[in-house]
Amino acid sequence: MNDEYDNVSGRGPSLVRPYSFTSGRTKPAVELALEALIQALPLSDRQLPELGDVEATIVALCAQSPSVAEIAARVGVPIGVARVLVADLVESGHLRILATLQDDASDSERRELIERVLGGLRNL
Repeated sequence: MNDEYDNVSGRGPSLVRPYSFTSGRTKPAVELALEALIQALPLSDRQLPELGDVEATIVALCAQSPSVAEIAARVGVPIGVARVLVADLVESGHLRILATLQDDASDSERRELIERVLGGLRNL
């Protein structure tokens, strides 16, 4: 076992295989860029019980509008698993994708995005 991992995260390695979170799926239903910011939508009381532990954690994290990469790091799952789970939550109406950069984005928009992503990574 990796003692450094245990000390940093405060928990041991997960006994659940990543593919079990996605039922073996590897392709997200919605195309998500790693830098895409995700925001939680208001939930009704009847929607809360339908979420599993990992999904509920992702929805709670999205109150801060993190990127997909940041969600993967904070939840402790591979980026591919995070993309599938986030896409599922977008399709079910729990989350929404905030606008990402287009090909015609200005240099200042690109710089702002890079600064936000770096800030999020530093906060980890």
